[in-house]
Amino acid sequence: MIRESSRVANDASYRQVVDAGDYWMHVIKADQTLRILDLEGNQAADTLFFHADDPEERYSAIDTIREQGNVYLTAKTTLLSNFGNPLLEIVADTCGRHDTLGGACATESNTVRYALEKKCMHACRDSWMLAIAEHPEFNMSKRDITHNINFFMNVPVTAEGGLTFADGISDAGKYVELTARVDVIALISNCPQLNNPCNAYNPTPIEVLIWDE
Repeated sequence: MIRESSRVANDASYRQVVDAGDYWMHVIKADQTLRILDLEGNQAADTLFFHADDPEERYSAIDTIREQGNVYLTAKTTLLSNFGNPLLEIVADTCGRHDTLGGACATESNTVRYALEKKCMHACRDSWMLAIAEHPEFNMSKRDITHNINFFMNVPVTAEGGLTFADGISDAGKYVELTARVDVIALISNCPQLNNPCNAYNPTPIEVLIWDE
């Protein structure tokens, strides 16, 4: 569902460009709105969300998909936690749909999907591991790296029920906005993947913006 936002970038209280291959970790307060902006198009923003007061409560693909009856995320989707509680709501979306099934790239998946020599290429899981190592104040470990959302990524479901990775459906300037229902920790890996057509084999920057209301 395409739904444009009335928010103006210059009114944002926070703005940060995140280069391809970098991570971004930040607390979004309840009622604040986060925009993830695809600056150049077809980039994948692999994102994890946690309840800021208790990271044991985190975004759950299983609960979110079950309750909304759709494997894709878009405007009006409520992101549920593994405790069944609302964490955020997608309030605007100019891309149309976002993947919550394909998972994140890792050294292991680089090997399985592409080739043995791709194993040591930088991957989203590496970025997340670096983030939690560099931010001990969140008291998180690798066991907290679970379900993620691939914003802007195109992962069609085949007639047989399998998954395929295809060219992205985003474009330069497209965005998704989420309003937090509770204080949440957002952890984004701006995907460095060079072997997947989702970003036209060319990882590019994203921008994150936050509005206080």
